[in-house]
Amino acid sequence: MTPPPPPFRFTRGKDDVAFDPALGDEELIAARLALTQGRWTEVRSLLARTGDDWDSRGHRLVVLGEGKSAAAWAQEWQLAEPESADAAALAAAAAVFRAATGKQSAESAREACLRVARMTPGDPTPWLGLLILARRTGTDDEQVRAFDQVRGRHRGHHHAHYLMTQCLAERQKTDGDDPFHEVYEFAEWAAGEAVPGSPLAVLPLIALVERYRALAAAGAMPADPARLPYWTSPRARTGLRAAFDWWLDWDNRTHPRLALDLNYLAFAKFHSGDTVAAAALFNRIGPLATRVPWSYLDRDPKKTFRAARNYALGFGTS
Repeated sequence: MTPPPPPFRFTRGKDDVAFDPALGDEELIAARLALTQGRWTEVRSLLARTGDDWDSRGHRLVVLGEGKSAAAWAQEWQLAEPESADAAALAAAAAVFRAATGKQSAESAREACLRVARMTPGDPTPWLGLLILARRTGTDDEQVRAFDQVRGRHRGHHHAHYLMTQCLAERQKTDGDDPFHEVYEFAEWAAGEAVPGSPLAVLPLIALVERYRALAAAGAMPADPARLPYWTSPRARTGLRAAFDWWLDWDNRTHPRLALDLNYLAFAKFHSGDTVAAAALFNRIGPLATRVPWSYLDRDPKKTFRAARNYALGFGTS
């Protein structure tokens, strides 16, 4: 089976790397712009259309909540519609990111998330907010509890599994890679439990990249990931093959965070030396580059992404 044809054409020298966290969601991009102008009714309509597509709801609220003016306009919305669970959810998402940057207390953000959880007991999104908060400011136990609450409401929650993989990868710093580290066990378990065709098939590869980041940050692995034996180990080969096969079988289906999976896969394929596969992935990624993992170990993500893409596509290293 060959990779799908590239949907994007590059112009060498064009600055086409924007790192937009909306990841190509046009409805989200429009609502985000409207929110910066105080038009929260467009966010209300967007979330109503999203319904119980929990991955999309989580993605959209996270992107909206990161906006600088989100907290203020969420408060305006709550004043106008005090019973709105969506208004409370946006306020809670904004509170999480404000707490993560020290602009408000973690306790107040936690209470905002729990308030939404009481209003909408079947929605995993407030627990996703608590997991984001725990990832930044909480304990290991808080991370696990929040993840379990998300998974109990949506077993295949993409963002929550990524966050838990990142949390676990940072535990138990060692002098080298431990093939029995808990992050690998978690990723293989989650991928095995997922429904056929789930994006969680990529999770063992995510674990590999995140564990590399943690080890390199601790000085236990070289800071330059290029051509390390780490990327061609039996575990890496298995994870890369499973992730690449999943992409080839994806059949043009959509997922709100698909671009993130493809960036991780391109990163690992490129550093394993498989530039042919990396080139196919870069063509598929098009303008939807993501900051991680290209920013890892304090690299300039735009320069790192473009250098890898240009090399893979035969444009040289410029």
